This record gives sequence, C-alpha cells and structure tokens, in this order.
Amino acid sequence: MRRGWHGRRGRPPWWPENEPFPPQGGQWRPMRRRFMRRVLLFATGAMLVFLAVLAVAIAALLRAFELAGPRGGWLVALILAAGFAVVVFAGRGLRGFTAPLGDLIDAAGRIEGGDLSARVQERGPREVRSLARAFNAMSSRLETAEEQRRHLLADVSHELRTPLSVVQGNLEALLDGVYPPDEPHLRTILDETNVISRLVEDLRTLSLAEAGALALHREPTDLAALARETTGAFAPQAEQAGVSLETAASSELAAIDVDPVRVREVLTNLVANALRYTPRGGRVQVEAAPGGEGGVALSVTDTGAGIPPEALGRVFDRFYKSPESRGAGLGLAIAKQLVEAHGGTISASSDPGRGTHVRFTLPRERPSGADDGRS
Repeated sequence: MRRGWHGRRGRPPWWPENEPFPPQGGQWRPMRRRFMRRVLLFATGAMLVFLAVLAVAIAALLRAFELAGPRGGWLVALILAAGFAVVVFAGRGLRGFTAPLGDLIDAAGRIEGGDLSARVQERGPREVRSLARAFNAMSSRLETAEEQRRHLLADVSHELRTPLSVVQGNLEALLDGVYPPDEPHLRTILDETNVISRLVEDLRTLSLAEAGALALHREPTDLAALARETTGAFAPQAEQAGVSLETAASSELAAIDVDPVRVREVLTNLVANALRYTPRGGRVQVEAAPGGEGGVALSVTDTGAGIPPEALGRVFDRFYKSPESRGAGLGLAIAKQLVEAHGGTISASSDPGRGTHVRFTLPRERPSGADDGRS
C-alpha cells in the first residue's frame, strides 16, 4: 500500500528548508484543540443522554408490561419512537462534525493524486469552516503555481529555441565547409550565446527576487547622479536613433540606502525600452524627484506609440511582450521585483499614440526584516 510522507519519518524532499517539520501550526494548533474538545464534549453528552433515555425506556417498558393494560402497546411504541429519535439526532450531530473532515480528507487525496482543482464546501463548525477556507486557498495557489510553471517551461523553451537554432546552424555550416571560420560567422555564434547567457542570468535574478533571496548590497546613493550617469550611457544610442534624451534630476535629493547596481539595472531597463519604442524625432525624459516620506521617485517618460489599455496590466508579467518586441519579455518583470525587493513600488501609465510613463519609488528607510546585504 502506498503511504504518504505523513506516515514516514523525516522531512519530505518538497518541504521548505526554513520551515520546521512536522509543522507546528501557529494558529491551527489551538484551533484544533478547541475543535477536538468540542467533538469530545458533544460525543460524551450525546452518549450520556442516550444512556439515560435508554435506562428510562427500559424501566418504562418493564412497568408497561407489568400494567398490561389496553394502552400498554401504545406506550411501548411511544417509548421506542423516542429512543429512535434520540439515536437519529445524535447520529446527525456527529455526522455534522465528521462529514466536513471527510470532505477534506477526500480533497487532500485528490490533490496528492495530482488533481489541483480539488475544493471543499465550507460547512460545519467555525473551526472546520476556517480550515476548509484555508485548504481552498492553498489548493488555488498550488493550481496557479502549477499553471505558471507550465507556462514558464513553454516560454523558456521558446526563447531558447531561436538562439540555439542559430548556433547549431552556423556550427554545422562551419563543420561542413559551407561557411569559412572567419570573424563575422564566429561573431554571430558569440552574439547568440550571449543572448542565451543573458536569458539564463535574467531568469536567475527573477527567481531569486521572487523567492525573497536576492542579495542587495545597500549603500548611501545619490540617485540624482545615478540617473544622470545612466542617461549619459545611452546618449550615443539616442543620438543614433534621432531621439532627444533628457534628464531632470534635482541636485537637492538626499542620498538613500539602496543597492546602486540593482537600481541602475532597473533604470537601464526602463530607458532601453523607452528608446526602443520612441520614433525618430521623439523624446525620452528621465526624472528623479522627491518621493513620499523622504524617499525618491524616478520616472521614465517617452513620446512613443504607447501601450494598449488591454496590455497595460500585464507589462510587468514574465515573458509578456508586444508582437514586434525582440526581447525575452523579462526586463520589466525583473525591474518590478528589484524595486519591490527595496520595499518600493512601480507603476506604468500610457496614452496610446502619445507615449508611456513608468514611475518607481524607493523608500528612505529599509523595509522591516531587511538585513545587511539582503532584503
């Protein structure tokens, strides 16, 4: 017979390393004790009532037989009916306690078998309803995570297929003598391997950030200077594209405690996107201004084509990109995770045909629970 991990000793392989096993269950342990006490009290009370009624019924039956009057049969039938009603009432009460637990056990078995759509009806005592609600939330999150995993595998395989095909095709052509082993053909292979390497590094950064394990090397940083430096690095690209690249950074901004490399990465992603979608003759502006509660707000505004309303809510999703985009669709997703790792927020607004505005804020104080070198 197949046994689950609850029937074995030791930590199961899928159990989180930072969680104790077996689980201690902060709020569920007292709730479980209260529930078991209620079940025990109800079952004990029902049994005592049943025994009392049974004793009275037996005594009444004996007395009725002694009287042996014309109404003795009716009295016996009435006493038997009362005893039967007590048994039915006690059984229904116990079933009201145990049936929801049976539903949970069945649903847990379905999830163990791979059916992550299993849900249970919220019924029974308050504690059981709370347990059912938490179970449904857990199974819903598991189902969502599994769906995201499938999409992630499909997206990664799709993004890797093109550069790998280019590398494979060029190497086969070099081996067959179709292409000479000169710099242009070797450069093509190198460029595609750089694409693969960048995709792998982006996925690593994104996974660390989503898991809350991304190391942040914080130090007092002048974000106005950082904004000007980042904009300056894109000046040749903007000039070549015929786009005006401007910086509006207040020199009075106080230095705040952030990871300058990660913040530069966010700003670089935003400026690169803005330049990519702004036509010749357009304008991209990078601004650094005071944010709320002593923080700093940085924004990138362009006069490009804008983002359709139906796509605006998905621009920070992994692998989401416009049909004409050549990227992997990870830049804005990484930017969002890096900003949130600092305890900040990021948002996007757009007027189709007129441009897009992306703004993120970084708090002056570290978020609670942030350690040196890690957030």
